[in-house]
Amino acid sequence: MDQDTHFGDRRVALDAKQGLVDDVFHKVADRYDLMNDLMSGGLHRVWKDILVAKVAPPRTRPYKHLDVAGGTGDVAFRIARAGGSGTTVTVSDINADMLRVGEARARKRRDYGRLDFVEANAESLPFADASYDGYTIAFGIRNVPRIGWALKEAYRVLARGSRFLCLEFSHVDAPGLDRLYAAYSDNVIPALGRAVTGDGAPYRYLVESIRQFPTPDRFVDMIASAGFARASCERLTGGIVAIHSGWKL
Repeated sequence: MDQDTHFGDRRVALDAKQGLVDDVFHKVADRYDLMNDLMSGGLHRVWKDILVAKVAPPRTRPYKHLDVAGGTGDVAFRIARAGGSGTTVTVSDINADMLRVGEARARKRRDYGRLDFVEANAESLPFADASYDGYTIAFGIRNVPRIGWALKEAYRVLARGSRFLCLEFSHVDAPGLDRLYAAYSDNVIPALGRAVTGDGAPYRYLVESIRQFPTPDRFVDMIASAGFARASCERLTGGIVAIHSGWKL
């Protein structure tokens, strides 16, 4: 029997999920960052700043970073800005339209030469073993069909002593906020998507995909199973998002 997985609330063939996810992001690429601002009330900027503070790229020595599923460059730009002149960032994304948006933004920046955009699958990265000093993935891991494979690839491409960091929507754990957030997600986000992009379906999927994502404790276990040490989770904003971490020691 063929393996299947979730695509939002639907069950689909495992090998079909990536194409369905790609279609979602082809549709939203040009308004992706605007919608992030609208959906989160600008909070996604704060969450990404916290993520990059944990990356803490050095300012006095070379540092090579990989940002996966980061097509529009939002996290990569922050890392390049936080690091010194020896900091370089590879932005990897499976979706060419998201990368197109990121590259267009990057061309307007003075640090464009320190950024590299590569179309690649998180489950099978085209990079050498132990070739990066840090790895981030923000709001992308839940869209990967085989999350365990992506975690093992993260472990493979990181050098010893390097850190894996994942910012992802999570499970609200604040009484009262959980019901408000569920109502907002179900009713407001798809309506916003329809108003801004002309299509609410991709945002319905994004809401459903958050609910299907493993609990924080389960995801910590998955990170540890991929080989990472000191796997941990920090919940932010009442559990709306979480930053997961692991070290390759």
